[in-house]
Amino acid sequence: MLGFLIAAIKIIILLGFLIFIHELGHFTVAKLCKVKVNEFAIGFGPVIWNKQGKETKYAIRLIPLGGFVSMEGEEEQSEKEGSFSKASIPKRMAIVVAGATVNIIFALVVYFILISTSGTYISNEVDSTIDGYAAQIAGLQAGDKIIKVNDKEIKSKNDLDEEMTKNNGEELKVEIERNGEVIDYNIKPTEVKSKVTGIYLDDSCKIITMDKGSSAEEAGLENNDKIIKINGKDVNGDRNKIIEYLNKSENQESIQITVRRGNAEVTIDLVPDTVSTYYLGINMKYADDTFINRCINGGMQTKEFFLSIFDNLKQLFTGNVGIDQMMGPVGISEAVASTNGVREFFEMMALISLSLGVTNLLPIPALDGGKLLILIIEAIRRKPLKQQTEINIQLIGFAIIIGIFLMVTYNDILRIF
Repeated sequence: MLGFLIAAIKIIILLGFLIFIHELGHFTVAKLCKVKVNEFAIGFGPVIWNKQGKETKYAIRLIPLGGFVSMEGEEEQSEKEGSFSKASIPKRMAIVVAGATVNIIFALVVYFILISTSGTYISNEVDSTIDGYAAQIAGLQAGDKIIKVNDKEIKSKNDLDEEMTKNNGEELKVEIERNGEVIDYNIKPTEVKSKVTGIYLDDSCKIITMDKGSSAEEAGLENNDKIIKINGKDVNGDRNKIIEYLNKSENQESIQITVRRGNAEVTIDLVPDTVSTYYLGINMKYADDTFINRCINGGMQTKEFFLSIFDNLKQLFTGNVGIDQMMGPVGISEAVASTNGVREFFEMMALISLSLGVTNLLPIPALDGGKLLILIIEAIRRKPLKQQTEINIQLIGFAIIIGIFLMVTYNDILRIF
């Protein structure tokens, strides 16, 4: 019971706070633009607390899964002073994007602080080379600084990893600095082959997702299958045992995987995919642990954190990630409830805040991005859309969002139970 209460409190605090700062962004910019705010509410449903200010009613409602800022003339044309519909297009745009912008800024600031206080970054200086790998064979040495790869400047191991991923095993033009002298090398990375299944599990050994086109998907495994045996050996709900058994099966042509699907047991013969990974074979030094280097690390990691959300959206819209892999309020609540410690809680808060901010700016009617798109159309046409047309667009968008919400929630429940 105590665990449930703690989980509920964490969920309410995290979601309530993120919704609060989102709506506070709309509210603050509306006030700065002299637009009248009739109500500033956190939550939906029955009002459990409210207070009437000079101009605005402030309210807390029963269901803490949303909130709203109700502005004069927002839903329909109004000629009253301070009406949203009478404000200039730039002012209305600023009000619309303010909520998502606050969420994004908050996420980046929190993530930067977390990373900056956790340590420094791995530099571009070679600490050691690995016997038999490409770097040692080519002649790289401890103390060398990798300054360019394929003419791309290298400042950290992250930069090097990015170039290695892009290169996909082709010969690299590597420029290093050794004792003040710049030396060029042409290095073909060492290929290491391994077998993979393309399966991703949760802590209970349930399949939460699979790589598209992977051997697991083609063999007939499904999301929410729970792995109970590998080659006839019980895993007893231990994900580490699955990894151990799979590693021991590295030299086998096929692996026998038994899963529980609903009330039935299903056994599938899986032929793992063989993938090639390419390595230079070097260990890199950590940069000196200074305040400046911690800030540099924070900046680099925060940039990657910010860009990752766009990569995820790209994966979604290109079909590499399906709706069944998305997480809705139920899944988010479970993830928040399972956080351990203050740091992990704030990491989750930053991730959800960034996702909330960026998603809200997508040009989908009923989201802030949809409203922004309508304002852009109005600016191009030099006149607003007909009120009924705008209402119809918003209703269509709302129906789409509700449909996605229901599908995502259904998948969240399947993953949990």
